[in-house]
Amino acid sequence: MSGPESIRPADVVTLGESMVLLQPLADGPLASAPLFTRSIAGAESNLAIGLSRLGMRVRWISRLGDDPFGDLIQSTLAGEGIDVSLAERDANAPTSVYFKEFKGYGDPNVYYYRRGSAVSKWTPEHVRPDWFDSARHLHVTGITPALGAGTADAIRAAMRQARESGLTVSFDPNLRRKLWSEDEARRTLLSLIPLCDVFMPGIEEAEFLAGAMEEEAYGAHFLGLGAQTVALKLGEEGSAGFTSGTAVRAKGHAVNRVVDTVGAGDAFAAGFLSSWLNGAAADEETRLGDALARANLMGALAVQYKGDWEGLPKLRELERMLAGRQSATR
Repeated sequence: MSGPESIRPADVVTLGESMVLLQPLADGPLASAPLFTRSIAGAESNLAIGLSRLGMRVRWISRLGDDPFGDLIQSTLAGEGIDVSLAERDANAPTSVYFKEFKGYGDPNVYYYRRGSAVSKWTPEHVRPDWFDSARHLHVTGITPALGAGTADAIRAAMRQARESGLTVSFDPNLRRKLWSEDEARRTLLSLIPLCDVFMPGIEEAEFLAGAMEEEAYGAHFLGLGAQTVALKLGEEGSAGFTSGTAVRAKGHAVNRVVDTVGAGDAFAAGFLSSWLNGAAADEETRLGDALARANLMGALAVQYKGDWEGLPKLRELERMLAGRQSATR
């Protein structure tokens, strides 16, 4: 692992687990698929790739097995221009794997094999101040806290350390019901909201955490828990944003054909942060509205492509779409 002297400046630091993704070449039952393609996947690495393609400097921190799958993840992210120099390799724990099963309609089925992975061994003792050197912002998700006995405390320690180091923090709950009980998930995710500046739930996650409410009530509720900005994802209807003095609604983009919804929330987060972090000089309403508009477009693009991140656009392409000079299709 490289020393602190080699750390590159970063606009965004993100930390979490990436997996090798295997998916059949053709739709149909996984058990009868003869051929698979391989890629990588993970909420935080999806976000890292999206941000890097939009011109942001990104530092990705994780733990990987000392195995070929770990090599694949690290080299793929490095090839996308992401700083992976602080990722650790563990000779005693594997890199995680997951499979997608496409039925030809609706969302794919997903099967995770991540128990005992290198990231599941994370504890607060692994968190290092130099993770946040020369950086502006930390992004975390609610997936990592579910992966091991110490991972929730590790994420909590990272969020606190980031704030002590002067970074702002965003938190996407990214609820994965397969990974833990509903009571534990709700309790843990709610405990992390006071540690973030930007909270980014989907409408179903908001209901899971706070019960049934109107959109504006969700904004007020999560602001009351300590977030400074709430970006509420509304699916086809777009998104809504809230601060203590502003409420903004941004329309969604019509999509003719949904191919794969996995990774759409990560694309939304990348779009939002790439705009929000660079719009600090704007008034609050403009800053929030621009970020939501870019986030909605990124989410719409993501669902039109098979794969968690492969269809994410470069900055010039996205700007042409936002200006109406190119259709929002893949």
